[in-house]
Amino acid sequence: MNNNNELLLKMIAYDAKDPKRIQHFLKVYEFAKIIGESEGLDAKTQHILETAAIVHDIGIKNAEAKFGNCSGKLQEQEGPSPAGELLSSLSYDPDVIERVCYLVAHHHTYTNVDGLDYQILLEADFLVNLYEDGANTSAISHALEHIFQTDTGIHICKTMFL
Repeated sequence: MNNNNELLLKMIAYDAKDPKRIQHFLKVYEFAKIIGESEGLDAKTQHILETAAIVHDIGIKNAEAKFGNCSGKLQEQEGPSPAGELLSSLSYDPDVIERVCYLVAHHHTYTNVDGLDYQILLEADFLVNLYEDGANTSAISHALEHIFQTDTGIHICKTMFL
């Protein structure tokens, strides 16, 4: 299994001079790591989750360049290709790359969640976005009711915000 430290450094370089984006993916990565470990993911699924958390927003730059905005759907559309290229360049296993690219292509899709890695990525991203966006209590409660499913994610969300 690949050590994600090299990937973290490559993503920091990819988002050079954009500390907000770097801080964002580092926070999502750490929440994903904590939730996945606490929920007892097997080693491979944990690795896929952490890898996806690092690259989940890689499509933002291309979306902004091509379309002038970086909506969630455009991030999903533009993210898998650069994520796959980066992971391939670092010799990640093809099955890891395939699942990570799938997660990148769906990290703003909240229906038909197929796997605990997917669920936890959503929760970790929500934890960070709720804070970064200054969400009010109503928005936080709505996210708790409609997005969060893991015991650990629910606990962290309630502890942080409510």
